[in-house]
Amino acid sequence: MIQLVCASANPDKVAEIQDLLRGVAELLPRPVSVGDIDEDADSLLGNARLKARAICNATGTPAVADDTGLEVDALNGAPGVFTARFAGEHATYADNRRKLLQSLRDVAGTARTARFRTVALVAYPDGSEHWAEGVCEGLIAETERGERGFGYDAVFAPREGDGRTFAEMSIDDKHALGHRGRAFRALAAVLRDD
Repeated sequence: MIQLVCASANPDKVAEIQDLLRGVAELLPRPVSVGDIDEDADSLLGNARLKARAICNATGTPAVADDTGLEVDALNGAPGVFTARFAGEHATYADNRRKLLQSLRDVAGTARTARFRTVALVAYPDGSEHWAEGVCEGLIAETERGERGFGYDAVFAPREGDGRTFAEMSIDDKHALGHRGRAFRALAAVLRDD
């Protein structure tokens, strides 16, 4: 099994990545000595690359990173690359959900289409990389529903699901349908074949 340093410092995301790469990679924690990494690329792939490359360069060990964007059709694809800071630079999950629901207050149920897109990337010390993308189409709920998950999970209901939001699903159901699960399963398949 390959050892990968996880670029994320978000404990919710680290737990999901660990679960999704189980049996393929051993996930090592991000060193506390590595400071914040500016995510100033104009794409999800660019931000995932910035994070993975920074951790790889700092540790000399292959590193894994991802970046996720929520693309809401009624908002012309926003928040997109700004998903984590939709309500401001230091916004909480709740702040972001509140701003999203407020922004869609005049949009009817079936017009609330959206998708989550995740890019997962492994950067190697020799400069090479592997990456994969996962997409999950769905609808933005009119109110928050559910207690699980994080981020926008309480307001996103995947199209392939049964109407529940990610926050109403078990972690296994979320991984089966979700963008991060799809991206990391595709990345795991590449790592197995490498």
